[in-house]
Amino acid sequence: MSAHAVCLAGPTASGKTAAALALAARRPVEIVSVDSALVYRGLDIGTAKPSAAERAAAPHHLIDIVDPADSYSAARFVADASRLVDEIPARGRLPLLVGGTMLYFKALRDGLDAMPETDPAIRAALDARAAAEGWPALHAELARVD
Repeated sequence: MSAHAVCLAGPTASGKTAAALALAARRPVEIVSVDSALVYRGLDIGTAKPSAAERAAAPHHLIDIVDPADSYSAARFVADASRLVDEIPARGRLPLLVGGTMLYFKALRDGLDAMPETDPAIRAALDARAAAEGWPALHAELARVD
């Protein structure tokens, strides 16, 4: 991420959206959501997701981009947000990162340690075993692995 961006962080219902839209009314910005729940389509209750009218008032990014059955990680957020922060200035706008997922802000600022990708075969085996034996039995066994 080489371009500059403005960050607006805070807890849910603290007025971040209103502040971002007030800034967007005065300056050419594009809003990049920094919220781990807003990426999921259909999760509209309890997330303070900006309304359609609010999203129409200024370009918004990283909202409703993932199906709830799929995973979205801090590493994927860093890749997506970094790309946007680099692309938005080319459109003559300033990236405005708005949200309350502090892990995402920290990961964007400080980076993440290199971690291996998840193994789909192991995940499928664990899911199948949890379905057959129940989560409590599998959880108890995994707790003994220390």
